[in-house]
Formats: sequence, C-alpha cells, structure tokens
Amino acid sequence: MTDDLKTLANRCGIADAYHDIWGGHHATSTYTRQALLAAMHFAPEAVADAPADLIKTIEAAEHQRVLPPVLVVHAGEPIRILHALQNWHWTLVLEAGVTTSPPREPRFAQPSPQGAEKHLGRPGVFLHGQCPPTGELELSPIETLGYHRIEFRRDAITHSMPLIVVPRRCHQPVAIQEGGRIWGLTVQLYGVRSARNWGIGDFTDLGDLLALTAAVGGDLVGVNPLHALFPDNPAHISPYSPSQRGFVNVLYLDVAAVAELSSCAEAKRRLASADFQKRLQALRESEMVDYVQVSRAKFEILEILFAHSLANPNEHNAAFAAWRAAQGDELEHHARFEALQAHFRAADANIWGWPAWPEDYRDPDSPAVATFAHEHAAAVTYHAWLQWLADTQLAAAARRAEQCGMAVGVYQDLAVGANPNGAEVWNWQAVFAADAHAGAPPDEINLMGQDWGLPPFVPHRLRDAAYVPFIDILRANMKHAGALRIDHVMGLLRMFWVPADIPATEGAYVHYPFEDILGIVALESQRNQCLVIGEDLGTVPDGFRPRLAECGVLSYHPLIFERYPDGNFRLPADVPQQALVAAGTHDLPTLRGFWHGEDLEIRAALHLFPSEELRQRLITERDWDRDRLLWALEQENLLPAGVSKQSAALPELAAPVVTAIHAYLARTPAQIMVVQPEDIFGVLEQPNLPGTLENQHPNWQRKLPLPLENWAGFASFTELVTAVHAARQPAEPCT
Repeated sequence: MTDDLKTLANRCGIADAYHDIWGGHHATSTYTRQALLAAMHFAPEAVADAPADLIKTIEAAEHQRVLPPVLVVHAGEPIRILHALQNWHWTLVLEAGVTTSPPREPRFAQPSPQGAEKHLGRPGVFLHGQCPPTGELELSPIETLGYHRIEFRRDAITHSMPLIVVPRRCHQPVAIQEGGRIWGLTVQLYGVRSARNWGIGDFTDLGDLLALTAAVGGDLVGVNPLHALFPDNPAHISPYSPSQRGFVNVLYLDVAAVAELSSCAEAKRRLASADFQKRLQALRESEMVDYVQVSRAKFEILEILFAHSLANPNEHNAAFAAWRAAQGDELEHHARFEALQAHFRAADANIWGWPAWPEDYRDPDSPAVATFAHEHAAAVTYHAWLQWLADTQLAAAARRAEQCGMAVGVYQDLAVGANPNGAEVWNWQAVFAADAHAGAPPDEINLMGQDWGLPPFVPHRLRDAAYVPFIDILRANMKHAGALRIDHVMGLLRMFWVPADIPATEGAYVHYPFEDILGIVALESQRNQCLVIGEDLGTVPDGFRPRLAECGVLSYHPLIFERYPDGNFRLPADVPQQALVAAGTHDLPTLRGFWHGEDLEIRAALHLFPSEELRQRLITERDWDRDRLLWALEQENLLPAGVSKQSAALPELAAPVVTAIHAYLARTPAQIMVVQPEDIFGVLEQPNLPGTLENQHPNWQRKLPLPLENWAGFASFTELVTAVHAARQPAEPCT
C-alpha cells in the first residue's frame, strides 16, 4: 500500500522529499501524502485504504478521454497532438475565428515515448490530462500567437481541444533593450499622504506620483498588490491575502473624482458638512491608515452616488453597462460574492466568508445564488459599478504615465495566492486545493517553516481548466500595467504545500506544468506589452533562474541579498543585467531600520527568535554588515566626504549615505532600479514584518511622513534623483 500511495502521489506531482537551507533531508511522510492527495479532491478514504484501486479508477477515467484538456506550444514549433480519434475529420480554428482547411491526407503516426513525455509533463505523471492515444496528429507550425482550438468531427459528434500558441520570450520595452536602463519608485499606495486624499492613498495620488516621477526622469512607479480585499471587513488589510486577484481594491477609489458627484446634490451636501470634513481631516492627520473609518467615509458617499446614478441615467450608465457586459462571468461572480457576503454578514457578524454561508450558496452556479442575484440585482450591480469605477480610475493613472512618456508606467504586484474565504476561491473551488496552503520550508528565521494560509492551484485541475483561472488573473493585472512582479515566482514550477493543522516542516513540494505556465505568462506579457519581473528570493531550484532569464523575465535583487560567498556586498559591475535592483522590499528593513537593527529589536521584543543564540548571531552579523556596506561604497569612491569607514562612528544613517547607496545601485548594469520613499524620508519601520500577526505589529498601515505635494521640494529627494542620474551615465572614456 505504501508503494502504491507513493506512486499515486508522484503522479500527482508530490515530491518524495525536500532539502532545507542547511542541506537537511525531509522525507514526505505517509500522512502528508494522504493529506495532500485529499487536498487535491481525491476521496480521503480511497487514498488511505486503497490507493492501488484509486490508481486503476483514475486510469480508467483517463482512458475515456479522447483529447488532452489543452495543448501549449511555442510559435513555429511543430504541433503533435496525442489523441484517440484516428480517421476523424479535423480543423484548426484560430482565435480570430478563421478556420484552416486540413490537408487532404492528415499525417498520423504512432506516438513515441519522447513525444508522450514532451506533451504530458514529467515521466509517469498521468494526472496532467493525457488520453490513451491511438496515434499522433502532426500539424504544420503555427506562427499566430493566441488561444486557438482544434476540432475533431465525425457525423454529428464534435470534440474540441484548446491550443495555446505562445512566444518564447516575454515583452521588454525598448528602453531596456541593448543595455538600456531605467529607474523609478516603489510605494505602498495606501501609505501615500496627500492634501486631498481621504486618509489612504488613491488612484489620483498614483497618477500624480507617476507624473512627478516622470518629471524627474523616472520611468515607472511600483505599487503593492491592488487586488480586491473584503469591503464588508475593512479590518482585513493584507494586500497579499486578497479576496480576488482579478479585481481591484475599491478603497483606492478617489471618491471626489467620481463623475456623478458633480450632479448629486445630496452627496455634495453630505461631503461639505462640517462633521464629514472633520472626519476627513482626522483621517488625513492620523499616523496610520484607519481602514475601518476610511471605509465608512468612502462607502457612505459612494452609496449615495450609486443611488443617484440609478435614478438619473446618463452616458456614464451606458459606459458602465458596456464595460460590465465585456467582463463576462468573472465580474458577475465577483459582484455576486460581494453582495452575498455583505448580506450574510449584515445578519451575522461572525460570517467570515463563503464557507460559513448556508450550504445552498456555496456553489457560485447554484439556483440559490441565481435567485439571490435576481432578487438583489441592485446590490450586485452596486459592486460591479464599484469595480468599473476602480478600473476606470486605474486606467486614467496608466494613461497619465503614457502621456508623460514613461517607458513602463504602473508596475503592479501579483500576490502568490488568494484568501480561502474570498471570491476567487469560491469561484474556482474545484481548481484550488482544499485544506492545504502554500508556504515555505524552514529557514534561519522561520525554523518551523511558513504556512501562508493561501490555497494553491491543484496542478492537474488547473490544466483540466485549460489554465483559464491563471490566464484571467494575468490578464487582469497586466491590463493597465507596464510591468508585473510575480510574487514567489518559483510557484510557477513548484509550490511548497502544507496540509492544514500540521507544522509547516511536514509540508512537501508539489510540481506544476512549468513550461505551459511560463509560456502563458510570456503570451499575456506580449499581448499586454507588460514586462515581467520574478520575485525569486528564497529556495530556488537549480536551473530555474537561467530558464526565466531565457524567457525574458527579470530577476529580483535587493541589496541586502547581493553578497559574495565571504559575505561582502556584491560590487555593481557583478550584478546581472537582466534584473531589478533595489535597496530593500516591503518585507525587509528600511535602510535606516537596517542600520539601527530595528527589525531585530522588534523581533526580540515579540519573542520571534527561536533561540537567544540566533538573536545574538544576527546582531553580530548586522554589525559586520554596516562595515561591509561602507567598505562597498568606498570601493566605488562613493563614500561621502567626512563619513568614517567605521560604522561605529556613524550612529545615524545620514542622508548623504542613503544617496550614495542608491548611486551604488544605479551603477549596476541592471535594467531597472527602484527606490523606496521610506529610504528617501529616513523612515525607521518597514511596511511589513513577516511572521507577525495583525495584533502583534502594525503591518500594512504605515503612512509616509511627507505629503506627495511636498516631495519635489524635499532636499533628500532632489539630491537622490541627481545622484541616480549621474551614476547611470556611461563612464567617460580614458584618455
């Protein structure tokens, strides 16, 4: 039975073991195999008691297939389709609707083992949707990229298969080709202060920031994930635990920019009232984003504007209706989810998501959901309308970047997964794992590994769905973006799965059809003219980075991780070209925080170190790192005048040193460099401290200290911009 269980697990992509960062070997246990197979929606009893019978049942089901669920091929590559439909008439229907005529004598051949392995993934994996072929149909190469279809017909019976033709490389803008380099800013949009926003950064702030960045020679502005969260529960604030990655967080709406406001007397009266203005002023002045009060203020006015829109139809209603129709079922499901969750939560504050709804409503296609949508049509329309407003305002920000001549513009961030209680998982329950989460194996800081609480896609079910859930997410996030950062990009190849309610150390890697998924990323990248950046920090499989580089995906290089084997910081000339460089990220200490060891002090105060020995070792290493950083600056002749080479003589990280660090990064050949405003303004605390809970530490709440209107006149900002441009100029030739 154990051998059969192992065989079943392997064929589903579950690895036999993993190695931690110290080289320790962790074999996948019987319990973990059983739990992960159950998470893939196999009957737990069959997995535990009769895995051999389950293998036979699955094989029998596979023998009923006449075509694979999807085929992904590179443009110009010969197409060979394993199938069980010999002597059927077939046609190729291109995405544009053009049907090609088959040759008079279609070529059939017996499938070769090499061909089977090529199309079906890893050897032995039968749960990636192959059929038992009677032959192999060979088509001429197709150069037309896109989502096509192969149809087999005989008499009145038709079988079809999606055919996805993908490019070999992702899009890269002209500005970074042939040695070109660009730079820009990365911000947590919620934390942007301005004189006009409502206590949280919004899409108008984003547009203003893009224009400001362009004015000083920058070509992009990166933001935290903008994914839809939970409007009914504004206290749930992590942008990396969204309800739905394919839609937008409506708290980023600039309510004052909604067109209906100009003609809605009730909303203008409420907005102008002394009480409401007092609330807005308090929200602007608060040191942290008060999501609950921001939500109350925004939705109070938005609900009035929506009612006004329904009562006073105009050209905006027609534009909304057309947009809504174009979005299809994905938007309708999302809007229904929002309306249902608001409805049930209003009756019971303990309703935390769709698994807590009455059972009849847990299926998005159920009659109960359809009836609710009909009876509460206005509520569903309201949530669709909010998404239209958000899409319109985000598009306007992207247009400002284009009008300013920015090479990239908006640089968005794609979270690794979605909250199990939200709209995305509700809509695609059969494709997401049940009772298992994505995470990470143990490392020095997280000795027990990590469980991120986000259910991963089930590999074979994602392929059975022709990758549509993943395609939809890519398309939505690239639509208004000139660049997209894929968080934990290693998840395209393998994801560390942790069964529910057990330590993360007991997890296992699950493999995905990497070449198919990477090809789809490249296709959507080219279609949307969107650069792709892979966040490749952590445990990276051998050969993974070179494959991403071959596909045109930029690697992610924060300064803190750019080291030689002896621990010294990597000199600029040794940083790779196809990369994005930065001083840090939202999960790492700011430069000032790094210098002061603020992150280590907070972890110690919260008892997050697994041992005192580790805490002391990291404190010692941080002391060395300060000296290493000054040494690196000195090697590049960037150490500011009067600054000691010994960090002990520099208790405060002075602004000129921060500027020098960014000049150091700007000297690298990396195609993109980004700057965090937290470092420009000398902020001590980082936006997020990994490993902490909402009630432990104020993650995702901190505001930048300076209003956006004052950035251009801030000395450290202008000095840093000047230094970056000077450092990025080609060196003068020797004479």
